[in-house]
Amino acid sequence: MKFTQTDWTEANGTSLQGYVEAHYHQLVAVFGEPEAGGDKTTVEWALKFADGTVATIYDWKEDETPMGMYRWHIGGRNNLAVARVTSAFKQGATV
Repeated sequence: MKFTQTDWTEANGTSLQGYVEAHYHQLVAVFGEPEAGGDKTTVEWALKFADGTVATIYDWKEDETPMGMYRWHIGGRNNLAVARVTSAFKQGATV
């Protein structure tokens, strides 16, 4: 599924919907470079998929960005965000 990185205004109002387990470099390879984190994150991705689904990927309450295998949070407005992120990740993930 095609996606673009999107403006954070589009991600406003999203909340935790699920998780994706991955290494940081795998997420960068699939979704591009993240934005700097916010109040409780070190890095964040805001994505908009071709069908209009908005999803975010982020760490939560970590002192530094996890580089090894980590259970990344997926935010969205519904569980379609998890399905879109998971599908895109499976199609493009490398070890």
